[in-house]
Amino acid sequence: MRVLLGMSGGIDSSAAAYILKNQGHEVIGVTMTIWSNRAHLQRPVDSVSCFAPDKSEDIERIKELCARLGIEHHTLELSDRFEEEVLSNFKDEYLDGKTPNPCVWCNQRIKFGAMVEYAKKSGLVFDKFATGHYARIVHTGKRWAVGKAKDEKKDQSYFLYRLSQEQLKTILFPLGELAKDEVRVILKEHGHVSDDQEESQDFYDGPYTDLLEVEDKEGAIITRDGRILGTHKGIWHYTIGQRRGLGIAAERPLYVLELRASTNEVVVGFVDETVQHQVEATDVVFGSLGVIEGEVEVEAKIRSVGRPKKAIAHRKENGSIVAFFPEGVNAATPGQSLVLYKDDLILAGGIITHAR
Repeated sequence: MRVLLGMSGGIDSSAAAYILKNQGHEVIGVTMTIWSNRAHLQRPVDSVSCFAPDKSEDIERIKELCARLGIEHHTLELSDRFEEEVLSNFKDEYLDGKTPNPCVWCNQRIKFGAMVEYAKKSGLVFDKFATGHYARIVHTGKRWAVGKAKDEKKDQSYFLYRLSQEQLKTILFPLGELAKDEVRVILKEHGHVSDDQEESQDFYDGPYTDLLEVEDKEGAIITRDGRILGTHKGIWHYTIGQRRGLGIAAERPLYVLELRASTNEVVVGFVDETVQHQVEATDVVFGSLGVIEGEVEVEAKIRSVGRPKKAIAHRKENGSIVAFFPEGVNAATPGQSLVLYKDDLILAGGIITHAR
């Protein structure tokens, strides 16, 4: 089988290349460049992010690996699509007081979307598309679904919930059944990685505000009852649940509770005010069942880090999904994703709009 493999230069995609080759597949490596025209921003020292101005060393390392494995490698320029599909959303959401997750959009629209599309247009012929993500693809009998990886500490299924049925049926995740330690052992045994080789990281290493291209705008930091405690330089410098960097003395630590774009206000309060029990999300993508009928007991995540929590979920008539957390969650953040799991498979996911 001919497999197109997305390669970032990190140890995970390198491991995927070896595993696929060892399984007897004809592997074609592909790397995307997405930096565009941001020459005024310098790459942070020792950056291993996927969004960085100079990827020449990464690409050279990838080509060397592909040469050792005897597989061809191609580079695709996707800066315009990344700007249009990911960065424009990133900027709009931040300026609207939300905290987007660009990796979620990039996976759906760029890595598993435009990159595959451009590869086909460039004349590459392949049967499946693979990456080094820690996740599994499961066919339930009627539908395809993203499942948690064997190594839950490395599980990346949360970032993949938006993949469509058309995308899922053509995807391979060679690392989904492996623990991280197993991956390192496999690579070291075959001389394809050193102990100090870095893992590729998500998105951007510098301050996210670098990418917004907007001037500071002073506003008020207030409590929920309207008391003014201080000032800020723009709501986009903050995120829900943030504690550090407020610059306000108080009897107890203060946390960001709300960002009001219409009035340019940052609302703060104490930790007990960050607890919520009901989280709603729109722009929903359904996974293993194709729909949610009635109330369903699930495990749910409101951000990529941390373990899922037990919740009861249902679908509203308007198409949004709501998860009720009996034990509560802290600082569910508009713009992030609510992802529901059932039996370690993604049931549904959507973009958080509000929580209470």
